[in-house]
Amino acid sequence: MNNNPIVFRKPRASDGHAVHRLISQCPPLDQNSVYCNLLQCTDFCDTSIAAVTADDTPVGFISGYRPPARPDTLFIWQVALHPDWRGKGIALEMLTRLFARQEDIKALETTISPGNLASETLFKRFFDQHQMQVSETLLFSSEDHFASQHDDEVLYRGSQASA
Repeated sequence: MNNNPIVFRKPRASDGHAVHRLISQCPPLDQNSVYCNLLQCTDFCDTSIAAVTADDTPVGFISGYRPPARPDTLFIWQVALHPDWRGKGIALEMLTRLFARQEDIKALETTISPGNLASETLFKRFFDQHQMQVSETLLFSSEDHFASQHDDEVLYRGSQASA
C-alpha cells in the first residue's frame, strides 16, 4: 500500500474535498471549512503543495501564503500527512519542494503549538538543512487570543543568513 510512488504537485480545485478529509485525519490540526480548503487549492496553489498517490489521492498537503506585509516570506499555515504515510520523509520533501519553487523568498515562517513534537522536528530539520537562523516568539497566546480554548501559537521564523 505505502510502496506506491508519491507525486508532488500544485493542488487544484478537485483536491479540495479530499484535502478537507485528509486534515480531519491529522489531529491536532485545526479543521477549516471545505470552502477554505478549496481556496487553498486554487487561490493559494502557488504557495501550497500536494503529495498524491498513483491514483491521484492526496496523502499529504501543505498550505501556505506570502503575507502581504512580508512578500519575501513564505508562511506555512498547515502541514497534513496521512498517518499511514508518516515516517517516510514525505513532509520534509513537500516542504523542501514548496520552498524551492518560490522566487525571492528570504524567510519561512510557521506557528507551532508547544508540545507538537512532530511539527517542531520537521521545521527544525528544514531550518538546519537550509542553514537558516531561527527565532521563536509567542504570536498568539491561549489566554489573550483564544479565550483559553486553544493552545498558544509560537511563531518560528527561519531566515537566510546575511552575507
